[in-house]
Amino acid sequence: MTNLELQKLVEQISQQDFHRPFAHQARFNSRLRTTGGRYFPGDHHLDFNPRFVTYQNGDLLPGIIRHELCHYHLDLLGLPHDHRAVEFRQLLKEVGGLRFVPRIEPVVTRSRQVRYHYRCSNCGVDYWRQRRINTQRYVCGRCHGKLQQIAIDPTAKINYN
Repeated sequence: MTNLELQKLVEQISQQDFHRPFAHQARFNSRLRTTGGRYFPGDHHLDFNPRFVTYQNGDLLPGIIRHELCHYHLDLLGLPHDHRAVEFRQLLKEVGGLRFVPRIEPVVTRSRQVRYHYRCSNCGVDYWRQRRINTQRYVCGRCHGKLQQIAIDPTAKINYN
């Protein structure tokens, strides 16, 4: 789905469910990680997470669009549009928007996915690090022995949790 197709879908849902036109810009923002969409009250544009287009065959996208359009239309009417407002909750229930989006697994986009393996030459303790260690400067934490670099493992999975 392109930004133009998203714009048309948002305009269509706005007209059908809210009976009001959507006169601003809707676009995908790949920097959104945990949210389905975001409304910007400054210039009234909407950003949507492109990962929810493919998640469960795009079944969640209309609910996310309705949620963001609730923020949009309430703000333009001068009513409170935050999540705690009674007006927001009522409108969201009327149009069938999603209150929450399910958590989807984050995409690891770290540049450092290499693991460095060091071993103490004195006591044999293994150390795994994401960053390289200066073995001339740093020593073993247990016995203060000299560290030796054993291997670099570029295929190792890094657990960020």
